[in-house]
Parts: sequence; C-alpha cells; structure tokens
Amino acid sequence: MHKHTGTAHRLAKITRRVLLGTALAAVASGAMAQKYPDRPITLVVPWGAGGGTDAVARMIGSLMEKDLGQPVNVVNRTGGSGVVGHSAIAGAPADGYTIGMITVEITMMHHQKLTELNGTSYTPIALVNLDPAGLQVRADAPYKNVGDVIAAVKANPGKFKASGTGQGGIWHLAIAGMLRDAKVDPAAVPWVPSNGAAPGLQDLAAGGVEFVPCSLPEARSLIDAGKVRSLAVMSSSRAALFPNVPTLKEATGSDWATGAWRGIAAPKGLPAPVAARLEASVKKAYDSKEYKDFMAQRGFGLLWGGSAEFASFMAKGDADMKAVMTAVGIAK
Repeated sequence: MHKHTGTAHRLAKITRRVLLGTALAAVASGAMAQKYPDRPITLVVPWGAGGGTDAVARMIGSLMEKDLGQPVNVVNRTGGSGVVGHSAIAGAPADGYTIGMITVEITMMHHQKLTELNGTSYTPIALVNLDPAGLQVRADAPYKNVGDVIAAVKANPGKFKASGTGQGGIWHLAIAGMLRDAKVDPAAVPWVPSNGAAPGLQDLAAGGVEFVPCSLPEARSLIDAGKVRSLAVMSSSRAALFPNVPTLKEATGSDWATGAWRGIAAPKGLPAPVAARLEASVKKAYDSKEYKDFMAQRGFGLLWGGSAEFASFMAKGDADMKAVMTAVGIAK
C-alpha cells in the first residue's frame, strides 16, 4: 500500500514538474517573442551586391527595420553558385537574429549534389517575389507564337540554340521543361551557357542564339527597344509589365510554369513566436506602397506566400526541378 502511495506521490511530483516546465517554457517563449528583437538582425543574401536579389533584400530589410525597431543589416555571402550564402543561413543559430533571402536555386542545387540543403533545411518565413520565365526571340524571327517554335524545333532538332544562364540554371530548366511538356527531347535545343540573361540577350540580338527563356524584367529594355519579342510567359497569369504577352497555357495548353523566386527564411527550428513576428513584419513590408512601387519600377513580379504556402511552393518547385534536371541529364 505504502509502496503504491509513494509511487503515486512521485508521479504526481514529476507531472507537476513537467507541467511547470512546460508553463515556464511557454512563458519564456512568450517573453522572448515580446522582447524580440532586442538587437540587430543580419539578413544574408547568397548573391552579389547590386543584383536583383540584393536590391529586393535591401528594400525588404529597410522596411522591416522600421517595423521591428532594430537595424536589419544585409550581408552578401557569395560563392559556390549560391551554396555559400544558403549554407550560412541554414547553419546560423535559430534565434531570429540571422535570417536570409533564399532563391529558386535551393530547389535545384541538391539535385546536382552541390549541397545537401533543400527547402526543408529552413524555417520558411515568406515568399515575396516570382519572376516567371518568358520565351524571347529576335524581333525579326519568323515565329508568330510558341507553337511555331515547337514545330521548328521538332523539324530541326539540334539546329536552334538557347542561352541566358549557366548550364542547369533556372532559365535553362525553364525551356527544357517547356520542351519536355510538349513531348520534345530537351536536348533538341542545345544550351549555350552564359553569365546571366543580359549576355544571353545580347547574343540573341546579335544572332548567336535563337531563344532566351529569361524573365520579362530582364528582357524589358530590349523588348522596349524593339530588338526582342516575348512569345509567352511560363506562369498561371499574364505579367502586369507586358499584359499582351500570353501565358504558355494560353499559347499551347501546357501547364508548365516556372521562374526565379525570392523569399525570406530562417534557420530550421526557429521558435514559433519569433517566426510569427518575422512573418508579420515581412507581410507589412510586402503590403507597403514603397515595396509595391519599388517592384513595379524594377518590373519584378509580386507573389505573396506565408510560411505554410512558401513551404508547399518550394516542395512543388523541388519536384518539378528534379524531373526536368533528370530529363536533361544534370541530376546526379
């Protein structure tokens, strides 16, 4: 009898201790959220200063700074085709004082065994931008629409070349996915690696390649100058920048959609109250007139996704990239 009473007494004490511990943890977590942030935050950008990702990160950071009442310092950690910066974000302490702007490459790099990291290596905070791929041709090209391009490629595999990024970069995979969806071998359009869309577009204008599947903002100046035409945008909706350019689905019936995107993420295991505070701050920045005006001025596409939506958006992108990279023969 005494033995059972003693056991019950011990269990009751343990239960009280566990409950007290849980309550204290909740209080501590709540207190942490209330005083968070009480020091400067570092916003890591895996790409170079002066580029599009850097510009978007600095705009978001400056708006978050006003809301959070602490400096948000942008730090560029470049190298390894984005691996260095993405690793710096994932490997930081999960306390909300190091966050970063992750990009579409996180759904691609691990399929090439460049890193083990993928979208699940982070606490997703929010998706803030998507620039869908467009299919650009020279202004004097004979193609009236994407159907003409696919017919020409089918009739002459290997004859037409495309460019706009490195081998296996997002724009390479954009056209590869488009061709694969149209039941055409992606290798039928040889890829000419370049250091980005600008040199690829120059090559297009000069006649060195026939197609550049980059984003419309990148092609904007040459489209406006009448040197390049965009035949379609690989998105579920038309671009505000060029409302008369059809979606790929409108042009061909294809559901293939992809593009370059940017979002804010933190290391995995971030306390929920801190994650919620950051998401609210990014949402406030995203909804601001300053951000909307800045993005419109640059021609960048707007797409919001809260934490859960951002996670599923990355998971779908990862599966799409794996399929195309396997088809192109660059998944390892």
